[in-house]
Amino acid sequence: MKKIFYFLAPILGMLTLSAKAQVGMQARPNGAQYQIFTPNTGEKIKQNDVITFHYIQMTDKDSVLFSSYTAGHTVQAQIHPSQSVADLMDIFPLLTLNDSVKVKVPTDSIFKGHEEARPPFFAKGSNLIFIIKITKVQSLQQAMDERNAAIAKQKQQEGIDAANYIAANKLTPITTASGLKYIVTKPSALRKPLPGDTVLVNYAGSLTNGKIFDSSIEKVAKAAGLDQPGRPYEPISVVLGQGQVIPGWEEGLALLHEGSAAKFIIPSNLGYGEKGGGQVIPPYATLIFDLEIVKIKPTKHVPVAAKPGVKHPVKKGTAKKTGVSKKTN
Repeated sequence: MKKIFYFLAPILGMLTLSAKAQVGMQARPNGAQYQIFTPNTGEKIKQNDVITFHYIQMTDKDSVLFSSYTAGHTVQAQIHPSQSVADLMDIFPLLTLNDSVKVKVPTDSIFKGHEEARPPFFAKGSNLIFIIKITKVQSLQQAMDERNAAIAKQKQQEGIDAANYIAANKLTPITTASGLKYIVTKPSALRKPLPGDTVLVNYAGSLTNGKIFDSSIEKVAKAAGLDQPGRPYEPISVVLGQGQVIPGWEEGLALLHEGSAAKFIIPSNLGYGEKGGGQVIPPYATLIFDLEIVKIKPTKHVPVAAKPGVKHPVKKGTAKKTGVSKKTN
């Protein structure tokens, strides 16, 4: 409760100090009510603008449901015609940069037609409360330019981090055409997997800073302090060519042999890209995997049919049915 108070205090203090500027809630045609506490001069927010803002969402009994202050980041939204009372799109055009506003949205309007979705803390006649602070207003082009610049910076940093990792560990990886880097750390003369084969793999995955984020090996997971309750520590099963794993794994596993081990250095475009992977893999992160193919379970592979007009050699004594010698794996 103290943490909630600390986050609310700056806003509530601001509301009290500026109450003289504008007293009472004003109604919108859709049933929402609003009160601007820090009216600022300047251009109002327009359709298609991209706004950045902090907000606190609560019940009308002051129970906090969400706070961007607690989450530690602002929220972005592009302004578009309102689709519902809860999207606040008819409120934002009333505001300008640095404005703060309190909005009451009637829950009866939100849950109209689907009362079964109404949570018990939103009784009939209650309101959903928003307290919003506008921190940035941009045109769509400005927002796109800013995003593209941020992406370029992240990609550049990814390359630097990967290069530093390779240099620090004195590695000399092989680089494929796609950008995958790999080092075979334990060679094997056994067969390679083919598309459709099931590959059993033990692995440990880490970031270029050395932080391990996942492992199928219990000793490694426990040493890294990973919280993986209920996970069976055993080789994972991957059917090659079925898109069950990231592209870097698909390509890399096909290069290895049963019983071999390798280190994969997988750039983000072959990994989790701009979105990252949950809370553990950030956007544009190069991933390091130390892995071993424990076993290959081959599937039945169908021979490739001969092309019309092309002759294929047939072993002496083999029945010539299709023009292609029968192969077994």
